[in-house]
Amino acid sequence: TNIITGRLALSSAVFLFPLSPSLSPSLSLVCYTANGEDYRGFQNQTSLHGGKPCLFWNETFQHPYNTLKYPNGEGGLGSHNYCRNPDGDVQPWCYIADHEDGIYWRYCDIPSCQMPGNLGCFKDSGDPPTLSGTSETSNKLTIQNCISFCRKQRYKLAGMESGYACFCGNEVDLRDHGESPSMECNHVCFGDHTQPCGGDGWVIIFDTRVGACGGNYTSPSGVIYSPDFPDKYGAGRVCYWTVQVPGSSSILFNFTFFDISDQTDMVELLDGYTNQVVARFDWRSPPRELVNVTGDFVILYFYSDRTNQAQGFALLYQGKKTPAFSVGVGVTERSNSTSNGRSSQILYVITSSPGKPEHNMPVWTIYALAALLILTVIAMVAKLLLHITDQMSKHSSVVSCCIHVIHCRILMPECLFPAQISFDVIK
Repeated sequence: TNIITGRLALSSAVFLFPLSPSLSPSLSLVCYTANGEDYRGFQNQTSLHGGKPCLFWNETFQHPYNTLKYPNGEGGLGSHNYCRNPDGDVQPWCYIADHEDGIYWRYCDIPSCQMPGNLGCFKDSGDPPTLSGTSETSNKLTIQNCISFCRKQRYKLAGMESGYACFCGNEVDLRDHGESPSMECNHVCFGDHTQPCGGDGWVIIFDTRVGACGGNYTSPSGVIYSPDFPDKYGAGRVCYWTVQVPGSSSILFNFTFFDISDQTDMVELLDGYTNQVVARFDWRSPPRELVNVTGDFVILYFYSDRTNQAQGFALLYQGKKTPAFSVGVGVTERSNSTSNGRSSQILYVITSSPGKPEHNMPVWTIYALAALLILTVIAMVAKLLLHITDQMSKHSSVVSCCIHVIHCRILMPECLFPAQISFDVIK
């Protein structure tokens, strides 16, 4: 049976990460992982279909959770009525105005997120096991710990079960191990209570390419994560990813998550043909807009020093057949600065690749034309010299003939002209 296909791209597309506050709210997290403490979406009723409206957190002073008690945004609370999980419950919830049987809150019906590379939740009967490769157990298990363990063993899949068990393998037989709703695999990892690590008799399976330090991407679109993702990236990391989409006139990059610790750690986008840096990002200069690079070949570079590790980044890329935007310069800056000191938003637009001139004549053509011109001049000079030499030879013959005739006439009157040449010929 083949490895599960077609699901990685789907699951990656579903998972959207919270960006910095200066970014558009429409790009914020719209689903939740594990128990939903990370949910920062905008659902403001218990259900999208006929649900009860949520109360504003800054108007619930009669209840334990409100902005008066948590004024600094703890747990995602604020001057809004969006569903949150500030107390670490099993899923996001909110207060409601209609009390039923003394209950003044309700859970919010929000879909749980597909973590990066999540291929699904599968039944593990144990005979045979869902993943039949190497396994280990750990009371510090996280998703990335298990992925890294299996990747080092050269397995394609990594599975977590019951919060502490890690299994490796290369394929899943769907006939013996059916897929189930993700809620069956939402037991938290022993090493990170914000991550799902399977359930009792249920294994959550991930693609081991997630969190790799480097790789090559040639598909029209894809998702790239920082090394060790979703764990914090390690110290001293130097990673390169190549993104080459044949036939594309440009490649669009969207950083859906960006958390870099200090200015020494950085992410760069380089022109794949010239290695020229197109854009550079760090904690002081995070990506605030989409990045559109003209051309079909881009290199993504990541560097971390020995201190201050952080969560890293996640980005979506998309090859474009036609340029999404065109201006007259290589990089443009659009400032959204205001009097309150908010940072500028920068839009990087590369309109031409330095490595691929569009209308300039190739150098070898110039050399060939120059060589042809030199040969032509040499040929013309040689022809002229040959003509001059021929004329001089003819003149010498005539003079010799004249001298011979005169000599014959003066000294030897009886001498005849060669071939009976007359004076009319040598005038």
